[in-house]
Amino acid sequence: MENRIVSFLPSATEILYELGVGDQVFAVTHECNYPSEAKTKPKVIHSVFDPEKMTSQEIDKKVVDLMKAGKDIYVLDEQVLKNANPNLIVAQGICEVCSPFTKEINKAVAILGVKPEVLILDPRNLGDILDNIIEVGKKVGKLGESQAFVYDLRSRVKIIQHKQKIVRPQVLCIEWLDPLFTAGHWVPQMVELAGGINGISATGDQSRRMELDEIVKFDPDIIVLMPCGFDVNRTMQEYEKLADKEKWRSLKAVKQGQVYAVNANEYFSKPGPRIVTGLEILAKIINPDTFKDLQVPKNSIQKIESEL
Repeated sequence: MENRIVSFLPSATEILYELGVGDQVFAVTHECNYPSEAKTKPKVIHSVFDPEKMTSQEIDKKVVDLMKAGKDIYVLDEQVLKNANPNLIVAQGICEVCSPFTKEINKAVAILGVKPEVLILDPRNLGDILDNIIEVGKKVGKLGESQAFVYDLRSRVKIIQHKQKIVRPQVLCIEWLDPLFTAGHWVPQMVELAGGINGISATGDQSRRMELDEIVKFDPDIIVLMPCGFDVNRTMQEYEKLADKEKWRSLKAVKQGQVYAVNANEYFSKPGPRIVTGLEILAKIINPDTFKDLQVPKNSIQKIESEL
């Protein structure tokens, strides 16, 4: 029997299309924009506010206020859900802010007359992300395809992991700029695989607020800006306020022009197949000579030149 799938997270939508079952996806979230065909699917989930028109500080304040008040960050479209009539919902257990969480999933199941199967993906590191692809493949009858796909992705990871690194610089990845947040989950492991010494956060940790003084104490050689859900241009706009701070300008990485903005929305924030491309991007940043021949997508990295 063909599946009728509702995807509650963008990375799952990407996996489903990669495995050739995009035609079995009957509804997605407002953030499911890859591949482009996913944009045409009915939206079962919407955000209660439009982050495109807000600054980082305004977005953070809105999320904090909603959570403190016990209000929803996401709205479930009941009619779209009923029309989709899924026998499988794919969702996540990682972050209440990033994607619809347990409350939305339970609400969706309660609305439907026939209880669908619910697959919760909860990756904490790169291995988990790749295992999730196989898990999804198994659920949709594409086990062989998912295993072959993951084999290719693991081969790309091994190329980065086993290449001899010239240097091992101290690296800080920042997941939000105002207020400052560490990049946790799978990002610290990606830094280590790419040849860096990750600072402040550890693999599997939740991303958390951090003080500028923590960064000053670590004083990284390289800083990578990857605000959750932002592309390079949006990150560059948000960076201006941070660049004005005296303590920020005192950092080694800033003074030496080793601050980079990356396309977090495509290659870092979402735990899907393109996270391997994110690893390759980090390798280019951390060891540019070692990985000078490695090809990464256009407009995925922007070096921020020091003006000191």
